[in-house]
Parts: sequence; structure tokens; C-alpha cells
Amino acid sequence: MTRTYNNIEEYITQFLSRLGIYYPHQLNAEDIASRLGLGIYYLPFESMFIDGNFFIDIRKNDAEQWEDFGHELCHALWHAGDQAIIPISMRDYQEWKADNFAQHLCIPTFMLDRLEMPNTDKRAIWLIVETFGVTWEFAEKRLRQYMQNLMYR
Repeated sequence: MTRTYNNIEEYITQFLSRLGIYYPHQLNAEDIASRLGLGIYYLPFESMFIDGNFFIDIRKNDAEQWEDFGHELCHALWHAGDQAIIPISMRDYQEWKADNFAQHLCIPTFMLDRLEMPNTDKRAIWLIVETFGVTWEFAEKRLRQYMQNLMYR
């Protein structure tokens, strides 16, 4: 049976393929930023993307930093303008899109498809946490999203 991907899944698959990223161990913020010609800095303030550079909150753990990078990468690739001056509804929409993008970048569907999922949610979440270097909550949300999408294919 051939698997079809939705728009974000297809975009992430092609994006990572263009960067030569095919396996979970290759998912790395520094490598992705470098391959895109963008800078990445770790500083003690809220993560953001400004003028071709990612500023990632050094006070967070590695998993949270990876998730923040995924979120900020969406802003870098898809969003233009200053969030301080756009309407609140547009800013909220961009934030929702960036959160969704991060879910798919940090835990790509095509990589999830290759995993042999355990038969309990708890074990499946733990596998995702260990494989993709994300937090429990992030992995739990992504697993629910992934399973729901499978049901509708």
C-alpha cells in the first residue's frame, strides 16, 4: 500500500531530502542552519529568528532547544514581517503554523513510518523521545497527530 502525505508532511520530506537528511540521527539544528547558510547562537533569552540568524534560549535543555529551532525555522522559511506590528490574529496564526511545522520537522512522518511502534502509547512515546531527542509532551502530541492522520488515510 502506497502512503500519501499531506502538504506539510510532503514539504518536510522534500526539504530534508534536499539537505541530505534521511535518518533521525541526522536531525541537528546546527547542521540544518549551516546547510541553509544561516547562523545559530545560544543566548539567555527567548528563542527567535532575526536577520538570518537563529537565537536559541541556552537556558533550555537540548530537547527544548531542538523544538524551539523547529518552530523558529518555520518563521525563517515561511513568514515575513515584524510580528510586533501585524494583527494579533495573524501573529496567532503564524505561531500555530510554526508549532505544527516544528512537530513535523523534529519528528518527520517519513521517519516515523520506518519505526516499529510498540503496542502501548507510553512505550511509543518513549521511543519517539529517545529517537528524535524531543520532550515527552512534544512526542505525545506528535504521536496523537500521527495516529490520527493514519486513521484518515
